[in-house]
Amino acid sequence: MQNYEIITLLALGFALAVFLGYVMRKIKLSPIVGYLAAGIVVRIAGPHVPGISLDPSFAHQLAEIGVIFLMFSVGLRFHLKNLLNVKRIAIPGAIIQGLVTTALGMLIAHKMGWSWGTGLILGISVSVSSMVVLTQVLTDNEILDTSQGHIAVGWASAILVLVLLPVIGVIIELPNAIDNIGGFEFFKTLCLALGKIAFFAFVVLFAGKRLIPWFLTLIARTRSQELFILSILALTFLITSCSAFIFEASFALGAFLAGMAIGQTNVGQEAAADALPMKEAFAVIFFVSVGMLLDPLHLQSNWALLLLLLTLVIVIKPLVTMFIIVLFGHSSSTALTVALALAQIGEFTFILSGAARKLDLMPAVAESVLVATAIFSIALNPLIFKIFPKLENALRSKPALWNLFNRRAVKEIEEIKQDINYDIHGDDESELAIIIGYGPVGHTVSKLLSKAGVNTVVIDMNVDTVAKINQGDGFAIFGDASKADILKVAGIERAKYLVVTPPDLNLRLPIIHAARNLNSKMIIYSRARYISEKNALENFGVKVCYEELEAAVVLAEAVLHNRGFSEEQILEEVENVRKELSK
Repeated sequence: MQNYEIITLLALGFALAVFLGYVMRKIKLSPIVGYLAAGIVVRIAGPHVPGISLDPSFAHQLAEIGVIFLMFSVGLRFHLKNLLNVKRIAIPGAIIQGLVTTALGMLIAHKMGWSWGTGLILGISVSVSSMVVLTQVLTDNEILDTSQGHIAVGWASAILVLVLLPVIGVIIELPNAIDNIGGFEFFKTLCLALGKIAFFAFVVLFAGKRLIPWFLTLIARTRSQELFILSILALTFLITSCSAFIFEASFALGAFLAGMAIGQTNVGQEAAADALPMKEAFAVIFFVSVGMLLDPLHLQSNWALLLLLLTLVIVIKPLVTMFIIVLFGHSSSTALTVALALAQIGEFTFILSGAARKLDLMPAVAESVLVATAIFSIALNPLIFKIFPKLENALRSKPALWNLFNRRAVKEIEEIKQDINYDIHGDDESELAIIIGYGPVGHTVSKLLSKAGVNTVVIDMNVDTVAKINQGDGFAIFGDASKADILKVAGIERAKYLVVTPPDLNLRLPIIHAARNLNSKMIIYSRARYISEKNALENFGVKVCYEELEAAVVLAEAVLHNRGFSEEQILEEVENVRKELSK
């Protein structure tokens, strides 16, 4: 009988990944946990199923393809300018956090009786957060496009240099290499390795700036989607192969650079859209194959190591991150957001530990424990992020600690206020509008009110946003808008309008309640996601814009316009929609 182990592996892997991914999604956990669990099930149950004998080498080869697609998609969405926008905090912060976490990982490994080289890889592996989990958590909480989201993504991006494992491997062997071949020869080898990788990156990113766009544009003009997808695959695997076999770098680095090179072309968005289905499929196989690396027997005898690494990832790493961000002058809100988002490890850890195993730099037990640590941290991260409001409230309840964390941020705001010498209240006759939150909604409303001649004051908990507004033509206050003192400073008692833009009802209600107590005549406008929030908001006399309702109205108008209805008929039908949904 012919050997169909790869097909068997794909069948089992995909089937279990679908089932367990669905289960995890239903219980509000990341589907990645389900994919990893599917691999564990395949490893445990596979040998006991009659007629099935799975060769782990097949899983490793599929995992390598998964790594290529995974890192290619990360490269497609990696924009250097976004990292440079937050370089003052993301780059030094990532380096400091990486050094501290790596040092602690090395100490843990040393206590286990492993070499310092193994400890270095272990420490680096728990320093790098999953970009997949990070972006998903930030998106789910609607902060991916905020300054906190940019810092978190920039922080994770800044540490991507750690995929240069062949160079790390040379560094790990430093003591033995100096003894065997001499210090000069070692550093010569190290410089050669670094030089090769630097030259490779230059060729792909800069020399390819002309050739790759020309080639992809040429293919795109054929208007053949099949040819375009094939050209993307050809470029990706050619660049990745050159990375591994000519420049002796990792597959991961080659795929990442290929993604960056293609992403900066004028057809980058189309490439990302076409590559997404392939990336998702192979990413599942990647996580399943990683789950197959976990040996439950290793965990039975090393549960203490698992607890130590888990504590390092979800407690110590976030605390270090938080202190660094506060020391750099950002608010405690920003520090908490970024710290909690980074409290996990994932695909980069698997890539690093897998490459380390190939170089015989990491024992199998360490890889199994890292996989288990990743599974638990990925599962816990969304739940940890949900306690953000409680952590922030707990911090606020201790004024001494709150002031300590926000001292530099508040000082910076005060200095900006003095520099611009802006009169917050203007003249007594001018109308004043207070805007809570300065996301896309707050920014748009503020701009329109200013054009209409209304003075605006923004209250926001992001110190960077506040600083940016104050350095421009506007005025903003850093603080919690649910507190009466902050509202009074903003001029709530004479304000004609209050615009409340945070999406979360639990954030909006305390603000509206405090504001109404201070000014009963003021007109309050608020956004709301769902019509079900109607009673809670309209009890305070708030004029509400329901996103759910407005989406229905806009879609109804578009369809009726397309069907040739008159303006009068459209207005009548839209009014009927509003009445029906507002009941």
